[in-house]
Amino acid sequence: MKKIKPIEKKIAKLLEKIASVGPMRPGSISKQYRDRENRRGAYYQLSYTHKMRSRTEHVWPEHVTALRKEVAEHKKFKRLAQEVVDLSIELSKEKIAQLRDQADESG
Repeated sequence: MKKIKPIEKKIAKLLEKIASVGPMRPGSISKQYRDRENRRGAYYQLSYTHKMRSRTEHVWPEHVTALRKEVAEHKKFKRLAQEVVDLSIELSKEKIAQLRDQADESG
């Protein structure tokens, strides 16, 4: 029981952080050139995978900053979600161990 409460508190804090995540998009933004050798004709593209399909979208220069924020929010969301999963596995193991200990004590 000593280990269960702190894990539950950590999970609750992470879930609060997940709830505060803003608009998000998966992927990465890269700068491309129509003329690669002379580095002229720059444009941006967003590449991502969604529902098991790779996609690439043209991004207007005036939208790059906003999309970078959305991509960063997606990375933050994925990191937080992975932490919740990791802690949830740890919590499950602790609860099972506690039940096993209780069964050993009573039997």
